Amino acid sequence: MHLFFVEPTMNLLDRILDRTQRFPKLVDPPTHAALDYLTTAYFMVVAGALWGRHRRGATAALINGCMVLGMSILTDYPGGLKKISFRTHGKGDIAQMMTAAALPVVLGFARSSAATPLLLQAADEFVVISATDFDALESSRRSRRAA
Repeated sequence: MHLFFVEPTMNLLDRILDRTQRFPKLVDPPTHAALDYLTTAYFMVVAGALWGRHRRGATAALINGCMVLGMSILTDYPGGLKKISFRTHGKGDIAQMMTAAALPVVLGFARSSAATPLLLQAADEFVVISATDFDALESSRRSRRAA
């Protein structure tokens, strides 16, 4: 069964990822993996800190933490099960960044201080996406095959 929105969404995410690849690449796949697991921990700490006083903020943090953890576990990089490519992981990072920025609005707490950790992480995610070479693993595999 074909979902009518999957292909256009993936094309859009590909175009966004291609645009970010124009920035200098300072983050390699192992470093990105470490940052992802730290981001998961960050979201879990935020969720715990917000749980007693702002349940929607805590829920948004849990959703984002689970997104990052799920993508990290499945990705073809150190610490992952190698089920999805690093480039596909980059598209997931874009979706997670947009989720972190959108959930405070969607859940109605954008003007609350509980939105701040999510919005800061979305901005940080943009920097990490822009600084990561999502084609590095594929490029190194191609050059090894050619040798």
